Amino acid sequence: MDKQNRAARSTMVALFLVSMFNYIDRTIISILQEPIKAELGLSDSQLGALTGLAFALFYATLSLPIARLADSFNRKYLVAAALFVWSAMTALSGLAQSFLMLLLLRIGVAIGEAGSVPASHSMIADLYPAKRRATALAVWGLALPIGILAGYAGSGWLAEALGWRESFALFGIAGILLVPVFLLLSREPERGRLDVGHDPNESIPLTRAFAILWQNRVTRLVIFGASMHAFTQYAVMTWSAPFYIRVWGTSVAEVATALAIINGVGGGIGIYLGGVLSDRLGERIPAARLWVSAAAFALFVLATLVQLMVPSLAISYVFAFIAGMFMFCYYGPVVGILQSLVHPRMRAVASAILLLVFNIIGLGFGPFLVGVVSDQLVVAGFVDTSLRYALALATIGSLIAAWCWWRASRHLGAEQMSDPSAA
Repeated sequence: MDKQNRAARSTMVALFLVSMFNYIDRTIISILQEPIKAELGLSDSQLGALTGLAFALFYATLSLPIARLADSFNRKYLVAAALFVWSAMTALSGLAQSFLMLLLLRIGVAIGEAGSVPASHSMIADLYPAKRRATALAVWGLALPIGILAGYAGSGWLAEALGWRESFALFGIAGILLVPVFLLLSREPERGRLDVGHDPNESIPLTRAFAILWQNRVTRLVIFGASMHAFTQYAVMTWSAPFYIRVWGTSVAEVATALAIINGVGGGIGIYLGGVLSDRLGERIPAARLWVSAAAFALFVLATLVQLMVPSLAISYVFAFIAGMFMFCYYGPVVGILQSLVHPRMRAVASAILLLVFNIIGLGFGPFLVGVVSDQLVVAGFVDTSLRYALALATIGSLIAAWCWWRASRHLGAEQMSDPSAA
């Protein structure tokens, strides 16, 4: 058992590092938008396509076929290959000379990252039992705010000191160097070893996997609700730096530092508390696994609206920090609940289906539509405040998410959490 525990911890550390670089490479373009826009002459709609729509379409759709491989083949090597591909594409992004070239390289990053998250979710579900999964996934999920913190702070400093091109190159090379470290630290866990009542060798057809998730009201509402929150989340994360630069006149380095603290520290607190509260309260009241996040979605909307509308930069930063905590509370629960409701042989596919809907609705349309609305508001005369009102409108997504998760909680029974076949 001690040997298994050491292997689990070592693998978690390895997966944590990979996930951290995943979010670093995804975050840095948000901070670098303004210098990229100035040099390449891009519109807000084009920036929205770069940071959201084009990336999400390839990331989400390719996650599904790669996840099918992860449910059948060695997940460790799939994650390592994914890390190499997206890091190489990030490094090459520094050579982009046009919108089209940068767009193609960002699609390359999306193709690489598509292979990482579903396989990681599946591996973690085989490392920890159902009653500890939300907490384990929340701890692993801390890679998100730490990656955001490193991406914001590092790219902001590098952009000021060296330039946006050099920022891409250095972060990409660092990711490539992580590949052998990951292979040394990680171990491929035995599938389904912690789940009773399932044949770990049973194959789940893709059509049946879709049917299982669709027919269960909990998984259907949880996935759609998380995706609607992602619409708001990615819109706010992508456009916060341009918002502060345009509305408040902050420098790239200053806003990078502020957002690193807001999303890195605040997001880390939210992810950890969301996972722990979900598991602890859920032991007594299964529905509480969803109540925690539903409440967080609603509170996130209130904090974000204050952040956008107050006439003080300092107060705006304070409420942005509060919003950052609530924004990430759902991270552990959404993955933990989903992984506990499905067969061990469809865990990677379940995560890929979640990512498909999550990223097309959230990452794809959130940043893009805010950019489109911002461009239209500029035409209407809101030159300096277009992003303020475009982002305020985007918070509707999180309100829908709160309703979906509250509704799902009414159908989440104890038997569903203890027996994954209930899905």
